[in-house]
Amino acid sequence: MNYFEIIGFFAAILTTVAFFPQVIKVYKTKETKSISLSMYIVFSIGVLFWLIYGLHLKSLPIVLANAITLISSIYILHMKIKHK
Repeated sequence: MNYFEIIGFFAAILTTVAFFPQVIKVYKTKETKSISLSMYIVFSIGVLFWLIYGLHLKSLPIVLANAITLISSIYILHMKIKHK
């Protein structure tokens, strides 16, 4: 593993973990009023494209980070629509 792959893994971990507080808050409170539906739709599409790009490059940090982030953002989208 080279230096840039290590940076990639740390970037992937930090950006993925950044979503967890929002997921936990929505899970516990079921409150989604202040969450922008359009932002999460656009964001989820962007993350999906990053995932596809990572798969094309065969880049484990990009694939793992975006797969986990996509699951998190889809959960929040689901809860936003469910509790609208």
